[in-house]
Amino acid sequence: MPVPAEHVPVAFSGEGSGHGALSWGQRSIWLAMLRQGWLSMGGRIPLPPGTTVEGVADELSFMMGRFQSLRTRLRFDTGGRPTQELSESGEIMLEVYDAATGEDPAAVAAAVEAGYLGTPRDFVNEWPLRMGVVRHLGAPAFLVVITCHLVTDGAGMAVLSRETQERVSEPVAGIQGLELARWQHSPAGQRQSTLALHHLERTLRSVAPRRLPTSEDPREPRHWTGQLDSQALAAVLPAISERTGADSSSILMALFAIAVSRRGLLRPAVIRPLVSNRFRPGLANAVLNLVQSGMCVFDVADRTVDDVIRQARRSFIAANKNTYFDPDGEHALVERIAANQSPDTEPWSPYAWAFFNDRRRSARAESSAPPTPELAEKLRDATTFRWTQKKQNPYEPLFLHLEDNGGSLQLIVEADTHHVSPADNEGLARDIEALGIAAAFDGGLRTGVTAGLPAPCPPRAGPAPR
Repeated sequence: MPVPAEHVPVAFSGEGSGHGALSWGQRSIWLAMLRQGWLSMGGRIPLPPGTTVEGVADELSFMMGRFQSLRTRLRFDTGGRPTQELSESGEIMLEVYDAATGEDPAAVAAAVEAGYLGTPRDFVNEWPLRMGVVRHLGAPAFLVVITCHLVTDGAGMAVLSRETQERVSEPVAGIQGLELARWQHSPAGQRQSTLALHHLERTLRSVAPRRLPTSEDPREPRHWTGQLDSQALAAVLPAISERTGADSSSILMALFAIAVSRRGLLRPAVIRPLVSNRFRPGLANAVLNLVQSGMCVFDVADRTVDDVIRQARRSFIAANKNTYFDPDGEHALVERIAANQSPDTEPWSPYAWAFFNDRRRSARAESSAPPTPELAEKLRDATTFRWTQKKQNPYEPLFLHLEDNGGSLQLIVEADTHHVSPADNEGLARDIEALGIAAAFDGGLRTGVTAGLPAPCPPRAGPAPR
């Protein structure tokens, strides 16, 4: 971690103060952080010529004053349960780093980012935002901004960035954190939670939990992230969408369910899609974490791929409608189900499901001229796969993220190699691509999974590097 050349104190003030419970989205991400370590958003940004440290400090003051979630810190009771405290005003430090003559400022910014991400966070005394400027030859060259995921989700971060760039002066639109938490703990909020938890209970009781298998190729560090970039998959999705009536999120969740079933990782496939909840009144532009995970169950045996896609469309709609509940209620539900099971029955846990997170701005499969099978295979030849991260502190055991990358679709598979081998990690991404391409030209394509028989062994990717 580079040593700052300066610490610039930045005062701020804004509307609102008080103390209260965490909102459901905050509570959900807090529980995830207890399993994984603190989660963050942000990165490093090149600065345009003419940028000054004073200008960056003024921008930081604006952000802290406008967005209440940036002025919120945690308090803990004697049992370790967190609540939130909103401050009306305060002071935060902007750190300034100097790249030495001949030193690459981008490399210094990368080192600052790594330091911000790796330094333990003080949730009680530290503001949830870390910001630094990297100067080169006396002029600001890079901005590094890292915020704790308790502040907001990806959609909220886009709102924060846009309103900061535009220096929006109108009052903040929509509900704020403490106000939202109060509504969620009101009788109306608890009724909403109860209805949603009833749906979750029906889903949980519809299938017996099965744990991810033990990997034959465990690694240290144990948690690996693989990334596949596919122009071919992006090109064929519109044809599948037009035939099935499903959006691309539903299509890709269905392909993921088939892939984990074919590889014998989860049968039936229990998939937990992340739901934003921003379609609810007053939440569209909130700079808050509103994401919670729903649940969908797929028994893909003896079915066509189109059948599974149509089921995914219905299941995804139901998950979006019913993924707005008190996470403590979910925990109590899981414990109640476990209490009624025999002692040797697998309980519900992150090892009995996989997460699915579509980070793209739109799930709509844009209409375009469908490629021929020959063109799709040619595009597939350009597909790339690489390992982007290997770390010891955990992810969830199995997680698929989707990103847009120009004309490519990125499939990012995070997995615990003690349960999902590196070969299966890469294989899942490649299976999804292959299934999507094949399904685009064959509406009767079967899943390749047969009820009562062991999962087939798809062709494996080459051995993963050590």
